Amino acid sequence: MLEVEERVARACAASGRNRSDVHVIAVTKYVSLETVSAVLEAGLMQIAESRWQDAERKWKALGDKGTWHFIGHLQTNKVKDVIGKFQYIHSLDRLSLAQELHKKAEAIEQDVHVFLQVNISGEDTKFGLSPEAVPGFLRDIASLNRVKVIGLMTMAPFEGDPELTRPVFRGLRALRDELNHLVLTPEPITELSMGMSNDFEVAIQEGATWVRLGTVLVGHEEG
Repeated sequence: MLEVEERVARACAASGRNRSDVHVIAVTKYVSLETVSAVLEAGLMQIAESRWQDAERKWKALGDKGTWHFIGHLQTNKVKDVIGKFQYIHSLDRLSLAQELHKKAEAIEQDVHVFLQVNISGEDTKFGLSPEAVPGFLRDIASLNRVKVIGLMTMAPFEGDPELTRPVFRGLRALRDELNHLVLTPEPITELSMGMSNDFEVAIQEGATWVRLGTVLVGHEEG
């Protein structure tokens, strides 16, 4: 964890950013309950999972000890499982999901904070809205007042040279700035969830406010 912290700090310094502007999320989907507990004990309080069936045991044991992020593709019929448990949803990508999030959040009288997932790279294998579809999507969900869009999320292609991911991250930041210029949300969109173990330093240099780190931070346990 110390090495990762040093790399985050260097990336912030290289781009003239304050270290406090970048939040590190520990992606724990491949590690055990015991490892998640150790991560929290070490003071890293942002925890991410991508499937409720994998997260359930961990959340039931440790859900009150950190801030939980849902970062995987979220099926509409699984909203009931994650609403009220995960403070942030990083993968809103369709109207039916927004409507279900609003419905379930309204039922428990809580807002849900979301990132729109955007497929900046245009890869067929990735979920997410196309950049061109985002303004219309924001207009479509404007009446869903329990769904609070705070940021955008993307995943860059895995590259041997992380520098090749820079245009993807730069594109997400430019889209956020364009959306704020259009004033499509009640509050400005401030957050950018981008950057993983292979490319997080480039993402930070391009404006990431949340980086999602698994292998480089908590390892990858089999089984």
